[in-house]
Amino acid sequence: MSSCLGLFIENNVIKYAKVTKDRENLKVEAFGVKFYEKIGEAIEQIVSETFSYNIPISINLAEEIYNYFYMFSLLNKNDLKKAVDTEFESYCYDRKLNKNAFETRFAISNEIEDKDRVKAIHVSSNKSSITKSLQVLGDNKVSMITPIGMSIANVAEIKPKENIIIVNIENKTTITTITNQKVYNVTKLEEGAEEILDKIAKKENSFSKAYEICKNTTIYTMEGKELQDEENEYLEYIMPTLYKIVTKLQDYVTTSTVKFSKIYITGTMSVVNNIDLYFQEFFQGKKCEILKPYFIKESLKINIKDYIEVNSAIAVAMQGLGYGIKNMNFKKPSFSDQIPDWLKIDIGSGKKESKKKLNIDVSLKGKLDATERWLLRGTIGVLMLTILYSGFAIYLDNRISEKIAETESVSQYTDTQIAMAESDINRVKQKANEYQEMENNLRNINTQIEDNLSLKGTIPTLLMQIASSIPQAVQITEIENTSSNNNRHIIIYAQSQYYDELGYFKARLSEDGILDNVVSTQGEKQGDFVKIVIEGDLP
Repeated sequence: MSSCLGLFIENNVIKYAKVTKDRENLKVEAFGVKFYEKIGEAIEQIVSETFSYNIPISINLAEEIYNYFYMFSLLNKNDLKKAVDTEFESYCYDRKLNKNAFETRFAISNEIEDKDRVKAIHVSSNKSSITKSLQVLGDNKVSMITPIGMSIANVAEIKPKENIIIVNIENKTTITTITNQKVYNVTKLEEGAEEILDKIAKKENSFSKAYEICKNTTIYTMEGKELQDEENEYLEYIMPTLYKIVTKLQDYVTTSTVKFSKIYITGTMSVVNNIDLYFQEFFQGKKCEILKPYFIKESLKINIKDYIEVNSAIAVAMQGLGYGIKNMNFKKPSFSDQIPDWLKIDIGSGKKESKKKLNIDVSLKGKLDATERWLLRGTIGVLMLTILYSGFAIYLDNRISEKIAETESVSQYTDTQIAMAESDINRVKQKANEYQEMENNLRNINTQIEDNLSLKGTIPTLLMQIASSIPQAVQITEIENTSSNNNRHIIIYAQSQYYDELGYFKARLSEDGILDNVVSTQGEKQGDFVKIVIEGDLP
């Protein structure tokens, strides 16, 4: 006969259940709900009250993340694991996460839509979160840490080829899909009991009182409107959250390719009366009911509802007893865990149920004398020390190998990050060059615009100055400002019957400062007129 203490730990509350297995028979020996301010003290009280000093403890995994990867069904076990690890590494790379900071497990389910593929349900949790969970348990023996979304199916009686949904409304809500007796999908919702209890506790100034209020609250469906308003004062805190959960569940059921026949409700909010009838109103044609542990029979001594509210604790305890998905244990075995029970010697812990795990009483009688018996005992002692030393050496070797593998993984991750950083630096430099080129172009454009704006008022001024300086005998036939290299260069085409008038006009342009660098061509006689071309730059 073996036992396990299941603890479902959340903020402000611990649900516990001590489950015993005798062959194929299961029995819940002790269970309850404890509210706490100091979690360590609460756990010690539970261990003491349930007499669970030397039995293994199974707890829920906190802050787990679910991912789904799809693989070819023909992959062998090792290749499948490598493929899943590669997918998770890619997931972490895309989100700039360190995959070595996570502890991971996965389970395989058949892909319904594609028979050539399998679906890997990948569960991960930060190692620091797991360490924190172990620390609050102190010296108590934790043998199992399991995600509740994967283990809640332990308490349900599931028939072959049956598709069901388990809605576990604890502080947060998990929706677990089970097809053909296997977990197929787990969805986490932010909405849950915590949202409701916090609002009621704020009003009542007590979390435990808020929990009792939920237990004594009844949801009246469309057929029960005769309820008086004063009896519904807390429904305004309960119903909005339940409606959000039901709405999201409706969306999930509608979009899923799986056809479900039954919806189970469990968790903290399952204590609200008629919650199954409330769900039933939204899911016509599907049976909605409260999840009852399949191995517990109705009894007049204990209300079945009391068992139901600790379903999560029962589920993790059953996981610790070997039920459910075998590889969903996030607790790495310690050295003491790897030592067979028959080799463990407990010299006494001072607790009520402390027992010696091995009591070797080598009292050989007959022909052997006292010396021979002591020699035999010494030999057995040396043999035990040798076995312990060998086991310890193997453990150290395995740990060193693991650390080397982790170091190599961290090194590879660092190299990848460095390569990414160098790539980013090159891109930054490339962008910097592009920006510099754009800046130069903008500067040239601004210079051009400034020159054009400066010419805007210069040309009219030039014409006025020329008009005041030109002799009467001189005619201007054309003025050009068309140079592509220098838009301040002016070309004047002038003619006169007299050479000296043209020379006088050229001199006035230079002396009056109308143009700089004034030059002209030699006069060319054409008919009655002498023509010249005068060039200069605007000052």
